[in-house]
Amino acid sequence: MPGSERLRLVLFCHPEFWAGQSMIRFAKMLQSSYKARGHDVRVLAPRARCYNLFLGTRFSKWAGYVDQYLLFPLDIRRALKDMPSDALFVFCDQALGPWIPLVAHRPHVVHVHDLLALRSALGDVPENPTSVTGGIYQRYIRRGFRKASHFISISNKTREDLHRFGNVGAVISEVVHNGLAFPYSRLESLDALRILREAGLPTDERGMLLHVGDGQWYKNRLGIIALYSRYAIQVEDPLPLWFFGRGASEKEQAALRDLPSNGSVSFFQNVNDRTLQAAYSYARAFLFPSLAEGFGWPLIEAQACGCPVITTDEAPMNEVAGAVARYLPRLRQSENLESWVTRGAEALRELLFQSAAERSELSASAIAWAKGFDPDKAIDGYISIYRRVLKEYVSEPKMERKSSDVA
Repeated sequence: MPGSERLRLVLFCHPEFWAGQSMIRFAKMLQSSYKARGHDVRVLAPRARCYNLFLGTRFSKWAGYVDQYLLFPLDIRRALKDMPSDALFVFCDQALGPWIPLVAHRPHVVHVHDLLALRSALGDVPENPTSVTGGIYQRYIRRGFRKASHFISISNKTREDLHRFGNVGAVISEVVHNGLAFPYSRLESLDALRILREAGLPTDERGMLLHVGDGQWYKNRLGIIALYSRYAIQVEDPLPLWFFGRGASEKEQAALRDLPSNGSVSFFQNVNDRTLQAAYSYARAFLFPSLAEGFGWPLIEAQACGCPVITTDEAPMNEVAGAVARYLPRLRQSENLESWVTRGAEALRELLFQSAAERSELSASAIAWAKGFDPDKAIDGYISIYRRVLKEYVSEPKMERKSSDVA
């Protein structure tokens, strides 16, 4: 199959009303990138029919499920009647699993981001217990994506989880690291400071500490607050700590009440990419000691802007951040928080007390590492795998899944 041949791609995407906006952005990135390369792209996603009828009520979630799992499959069956035989069905997230059986007999690929919800439902993550209905829902999703044959995972850790917890019978299962979704690069200090001030942020000319994330259980924001409190106790004039994402939860607000009087913690929401770039460029350190991730996009965003990173020494964080990051052990329920905080505060102080030459060298190394996560490289990787999948079906048009009937 010629490498320049136009592909006919059908992207299965989450509905716009779905809460996971990162997956919606990922799907839109795929759509725009493929169209820019001259491929034919069609998008299939549930419409907000029942959802809109119950918008603003406690029934909207369940109405959304009706749109996704009862009405949308009817739309898919109608759409399939007009699909050419060489169309490739691309599922932008493995969480779209319930729709996969409808096209599992045709060329398809599933993009796999993380299996954290499934692992939680199976009891593998004690920090995130799952309700009975949540467990049923995750098994429903898994039953669907186990019908698939071809997968692209965003990290080696995600692929490992896919096979271990998803128990898939894959014909093709490859890893393609995410590329940067925005052209992050280091800004000069004065430019970064100007952008932050224009955004109305309370800048400190010494810089600040930064975390980016919406406060999901695995982001470990309580751990970050405890680490910062210890650091603030140990220094006379600590840098402020900024959280970009959702506001503080009740537990986080309670933790902040124990903050030393010289400490300063702020939460900012709805920050645009340009302001985030300025924050990464102006921050003295990026704190990202996650308990788990599928990939950890903010790690390479910070590094692309030359910001030193402190993260967790487990996959995929150490896979993504590489040798230029500083690492902490994972904070576990059974571990003494005191020892983890002590170690984290020590690592932070060592990073902040580096000489100007050491900081410059570390910044340059981080920028060089982040260049490996080029978005065009990721798209090249996806397209290459898509062509391999299509070749499988051209050479064996009646290829049968050996494991598609596994429940």
